[in-house]
Amino acid sequence: MGQLQRQRVARLATLLYVMLCSCLTIELCSAQQEPRLQIYPTQEVQRKPVGKSLILTCRPNVPDQALVTDLQWKDNMNNTILPKPTGRNHPPMYTETLPGESLGLMITALTSEMGGKYYCTASYANTEILQTSVTIKTYVAITWTNAPENQFPILGSDYVVKCEVKADPNPTIDWLRNGDPIRTDAKYVVQTHGLLIRNVAETDDGIYTCRAAVIETGELLERTIRVEVYIAPVITHLPAQLEAVEGKPFAANCTAIGKPVPEISWIKQSVQLNVATADRFTVNAQTGLMTISSVTQEDYDTYTCIARNGAGVVDQKTKLNVLVRPSIYELYNVTGVSGKEIAITCRSKGRPAPAISFRRWGTEQQYTPGIQMDDERITLEQYFDDERGESTGTLRIARSQRTDDGLYQCIASNKGDTAYKTGHIAVEFPPDFSHMKELPPVFSWEQRIANLSCLAMGIPNATIEWRWNGRNIKDMYDTNLKIEGTGPRSDLIVHPVTRQYYSAYKCIATNIHGTAEHDMQLKEARVPDFVAAAVPRQLTATTITFDIRGPPTELGLPILAYSVQYKEVNNPDWSTALNRSWSPDSPYIVEGLRPQTMYSFRFAARNQVGLGNWGVNQQQSTPRRSAPEEPKPLHRPEQNDKEEPVVVSPYSDHFELRWGVPADNGEPIDRYQIKYCPGVKMAGTWHELEDRCNTVEVVETTSYQMTDLSGNTYYRIELKAHNAIGYSSPASIIMKTTRGNDVIQVAERQVLSSAAIVGIAVGGVLLLLFIVDLLCCITVHMGVMAAMCRKAKRSPSEIDDEAKLGRDEKEPLRTPTGSLKQNSTIEFDGRFVHSRSGEIIGKNSAV
Repeated sequence: MGQLQRQRVARLATLLYVMLCSCLTIELCSAQQEPRLQIYPTQEVQRKPVGKSLILTCRPNVPDQALVTDLQWKDNMNNTILPKPTGRNHPPMYTETLPGESLGLMITALTSEMGGKYYCTASYANTEILQTSVTIKTYVAITWTNAPENQFPILGSDYVVKCEVKADPNPTIDWLRNGDPIRTDAKYVVQTHGLLIRNVAETDDGIYTCRAAVIETGELLERTIRVEVYIAPVITHLPAQLEAVEGKPFAANCTAIGKPVPEISWIKQSVQLNVATADRFTVNAQTGLMTISSVTQEDYDTYTCIARNGAGVVDQKTKLNVLVRPSIYELYNVTGVSGKEIAITCRSKGRPAPAISFRRWGTEQQYTPGIQMDDERITLEQYFDDERGESTGTLRIARSQRTDDGLYQCIASNKGDTAYKTGHIAVEFPPDFSHMKELPPVFSWEQRIANLSCLAMGIPNATIEWRWNGRNIKDMYDTNLKIEGTGPRSDLIVHPVTRQYYSAYKCIATNIHGTAEHDMQLKEARVPDFVAAAVPRQLTATTITFDIRGPPTELGLPILAYSVQYKEVNNPDWSTALNRSWSPDSPYIVEGLRPQTMYSFRFAARNQVGLGNWGVNQQQSTPRRSAPEEPKPLHRPEQNDKEEPVVVSPYSDHFELRWGVPADNGEPIDRYQIKYCPGVKMAGTWHELEDRCNTVEVVETTSYQMTDLSGNTYYRIELKAHNAIGYSSPASIIMKTTRGNDVIQVAERQVLSSAAIVGIAVGGVLLLLFIVDLLCCITVHMGVMAAMCRKAKRSPSEIDDEAKLGRDEKEPLRTPTGSLKQNSTIEFDGRFVHSRSGEIIGKNSAV
């Protein structure tokens, strides 16, 4: 029973399946045959954003396309949409026939008013009306209405980062900073039209993202906004007062900080003028530096410095005071009397009123206001009139002295500059002869005319009169007394024809402040007395050096020379004696004496009058001939060693030794020996480097150039003079060279030996021959290398023939004289290459 039931159910299901398939087949067949219109896109509702373009295509789906007529579109107001007109202007909506018998609806830019149902209609076979429709729903796409990509909040303020969005349906807004979501908190508040940032800080700089989404349309759009925090400008440096000097350039700086860097301008307040456009002014808007090429009084004003950037504007005022350089308009020379007060006044003007001081001409030290610390007699008084810009300075000298006479410089200075002017203080005083107190008497002899000069110091100049034995010489009318000049200098010309004129004369000087007298002596001069002593100090075989002590002298009548007469003892006649004279400041040396000879000497002194009497007679014998005296080096020590002086050479590698010619002691000096050794001092002992000593001998010179010395090194130098008798005792000095910065060492030039030079020459000739032979081989196939190449290419029969020819020769071939192949050799003498006959260099040599 159960099996039968299952069979019935299966037959019923099969029947139902067959019936369903039949129905579907009949429906499909009916659909294919029914004429209709199809709109593409096929969605019945088209959602499109406002402002976008749109095309809708209506295509007849009929068995026979030729039967379709009157295909058209109707808008949402059921008005027929017309085809596109000819011309350039497109209507917002039109139809256009498309390939495939389709009709397109063209909408260039959707508006919200274009939303609604649109119909496509047609007539088929003139009997059937075909119609279909599509609904257009518009929406507003996300549009940024106020969302600048760069926004600049100001430090310390609350700021809304603007992001205003328009969309329909309304969008939702959220924010991100540097990729991280922002949530509303104490710092940030997400608002409808932006993101509020409270108390903006520099750390709020960054990249912010405003993200808008429309859930209904699935539209999502992001706006990247760069936020840079601006800092309002602040003027950090501008003095309240500025000072410029009239006629000079001036610069003032207004410094401001801010973000971005503020732009700075200067405004002259009285005329509201931007000085950047004015003559003589320049302004650097970046640094705030205002410069004036030449300041005038009109530049005095209040100036406003304005600093401006995107965060705001700030200004600050300053006053420019124009300084007037001081000028001295009054300074007169003054005259006073010694012992009384003298005052010199200087007046000046400028702005501010100048400070006035004085100083003595030729000194740098200025007098300070008030009583001077180093001289209480001098007082500096100062007076100022700031309103008028004038000042006065007075230098008062109480109990003036002659030393106060001179030039005084007035110095007027203010902040603008310094002015100078020089005046003279003349201190009058009575005549004075203090400068003549130490003068010697005037001498005359043999009735020679004498000149007694009297000069009186005094201001004003003094007049002078002369008196003799209490009488006014002018009234004596003595022809032997003549007066020239009456002051301040006067000369009394005396002709002492008798001894009475050798006397005292009185010079009397007078001016308005007093009188002074001065006595002058006219004395009779005589020849010097006997020389007090003449002692031999140094004896040589041919010279004697004396120490002479002269006779007493009078002031004003000095010894001019000393004379000596000398002769051999066995010669009694002084008239044949030899004479020698010396100036008082020279060495007293008698030269040209004969060795081992006794001489008689006598001495006398000479002054302006003449030669005194001979005296100090003495006899002295010269020693026998001997070696010369020790020569004296002409070098002054510049560095004193503890044991002996040291001469410093100005050079590091050479030194010029100079010396004076010593006494030869009877035999002429024929040469000098110089020995110099480097060494060192250890514990006060000189240690010479004997292996580095140099000894040289020079003739007919008194100098020697020592070369090839070492820098910063001590040398002991010994100098001896030589004559036929022998060497003198050595003169020794220590010399030190400098460090050696001036030494330029020149490398010794390597000199090639003759053999090496000849070898180089021969090698050069052979190389030249090889090159010539190679060129001959390449160009004309001749030469040694060409012969070797031909030999290498010959056949065996030719080689055998040549061998036979060689065996038949009885003697070698001879080369004629004059041929280029005659025997020769090459020699090099250091300058030239010589070719001579000789041994053959090679079998095929072409030398």
